[in-house]
Amino acid sequence: MVLNILTALLLVSACGVVWSKNLIRSLIWLSTFSLLLTFHYVLLKAPDIAVTEAALGTGLSTLVFLTAIRKTRKEPAAGQEVHHD
Repeated sequence: MVLNILTALLLVSACGVVWSKNLIRSLIWLSTFSLLLTFHYVLLKAPDIAVTEAALGTGLSTLVFLTAIRKTRKEPAAGQEVHHD
């Protein structure tokens, strides 16, 4: 029963990653997916994989993607005005 609910939540969060129009929201959904997957591994009695998923999937990947998003955003050059249409 708990695994079925967790699987449904995994599907919802995966859809959130794909269908989100905002990159930051998509990243939050991805982090949520990894966290739910961590709980899934714990319920399947695979604590070593759960710890790895928590550290890499939820923690490190989120930081790497957040850094990449911040560094690739367009910022106006010095002295240029920003025009909003």
